[in-house]
Amino acid sequence: MKILGIETSCDETGIAIYDSEQGIIADALYSQVELHEEYGGVVPELASRDHVRKAIPLIKQVLAEANCSKDDIDAIAYTKGPGLIGALFVGVGVGRSLAYAWDIPAIGVHHMEGHLLAPLLEDDKPEYPFVALLVSGGHTLLVDVQALGEYKILGESIDDAAGEAFDKTAKIMGLGYPGGPAIAKLALNGRAGIYKLPRPMTDIPGLDFSFSGLKTAVANLYMKSDKSEQALADIAYAFQEAVVDTIFIKCRRAIEQVSVQSSLREGEVDAAISKNKPALVVAGGVSANVSLRQKLSELLESKGGKAYYPRPKFCTDNGAMIAYAGYARYQAAQNGNGEFEEPAIRAKPRWPIEEL
Repeated sequence: MKILGIETSCDETGIAIYDSEQGIIADALYSQVELHEEYGGVVPELASRDHVRKAIPLIKQVLAEANCSKDDIDAIAYTKGPGLIGALFVGVGVGRSLAYAWDIPAIGVHHMEGHLLAPLLEDDKPEYPFVALLVSGGHTLLVDVQALGEYKILGESIDDAAGEAFDKTAKIMGLGYPGGPAIAKLALNGRAGIYKLPRPMTDIPGLDFSFSGLKTAVANLYMKSDKSEQALADIAYAFQEAVVDTIFIKCRRAIEQVSVQSSLREGEVDAAISKNKPALVVAGGVSANVSLRQKLSELLESKGGKAYYPRPKFCTDNGAMIAYAGYARYQAAQNGNGEFEEPAIRAKPRWPIEEL
């Protein structure tokens, strides 16, 4: 079975083909970073127009790379939401129209479910159930995943998500867009202990995230600094460390909450977690951060479990994760555990993952 995946939720046009026996057999990604860089963020109208220009050529390219024709494609998966409404409509329109013309099923995919399932594209993949940390663009979520479509949100961002905090902090410091790679690169030359930034909402119970205050703290630090290269590196280091520590603390809490029954005595917690061998899936653009990966991997190892990540090229938005999620949904529908999309062009810019 071969599934064509189409991703157009924001500023990257991703197309891929997933083969049920071989995995991803072709994928292409066009990033609009240069288009939006001068504005310091994504301009929705420009993003939509660029998806219109790139979607069909990339589909033709991927079909050629996979040595496939339209007759080889069994279904089309496209990102239905959440995302920018105009950008979504491009992928939805193209995906639904091709499915209608080729007389094959179409599957509307939840963008964050695509990220959540991306690590399953790897040879070393997690098994259900697991905890998922999704850090992509405007989303930071901790999710209890029992099975495909059985999701319970444990915590989420109540203002700026981690990705937004990286972008806004980079803009404050004049580092350009996107902010994540720029800050991570600058932080390599930063010194530990020079600046101390807050770890938001870690001193109170709960699993929600808030990064707007951290961004403000960085702005104040930047204004007071001498703006030298070393000062900027030290601020970048402190900021990245604060984000990573905050996420680490929340993930540790989530693992304990999911793995341990409330009736256990405090002294038995670590033993119970280790016995359950917890699994943590980390996906989304920020999951490519080396410091974050290292710290979360060490956390899971210390508890007898394991952290799973997609390969770096599948951390950002991409067609491969949509193609795979479409395949998983196709299989569920075939087995009577789901439905195919009705033949209508509909996008859902706001779409809670718990509605799946």
